[in-house]
Amino acid sequence: MYGSTMRGAALATLTFTLAAFTVACGGDDPKPSATAPSASASAPASPVASSAPSPTAPASRPASGAPAPTPSLASPAAGLPSPPPELVRDAFAGLQATLGDSCTPANCAYFLGRVHDELHRLDRAMKADPKGPGHFPEPIALIAKLDRELGGDRGFANLKKHQSALIATRDQINDWMQDHPDDYR
Repeated sequence: MYGSTMRGAALATLTFTLAAFTVACGGDDPKPSATAPSASASAPASPVASSAPSPTAPASRPASGAPAPTPSLASPAAGLPSPPPELVRDAFAGLQATLGDSCTPANCAYFLGRVHDELHRLDRAMKADPKGPGHFPEPIALIAKLDRELGGDRGFANLKKHQSALIATRDQINDWMQDHPDDYR
């Protein structure tokens, strides 16, 4: 009973939020659909009463048995423009934020994973920069070299095994970026 109430409340909140989003974005229909419960409606008594399909319903899965893809709110399939690529300076700031941290027994997995993620965030930002990826040749090459060494395995054991290369790549990129401030500001 409690789970059904929570699903109903979540559905009502989602319906209300989507309706408000539609109005805010200039949509034609400022009201939620007639089949969806209003924010003040009581929760459905059973999953059958809900107008939302069950995530495990057979209709929601393709023949292969894999979950059906759902478009994100920022995807062209959802009718909304994609967000602009992240700025290199913002991604670089994320990488710099790891400089004061280290691999301690309590946070080593988090730290190594974060350094890896920040390097790849910076890589994506450099490749999407209006100046083009050719403007950042050394950092992009260093990340590609690290990726070859990691062999696609970003698991903690592999990151720990290649910790020296991971940290050296971060530090080399930091030095390169510091020497080229006009390239990312």
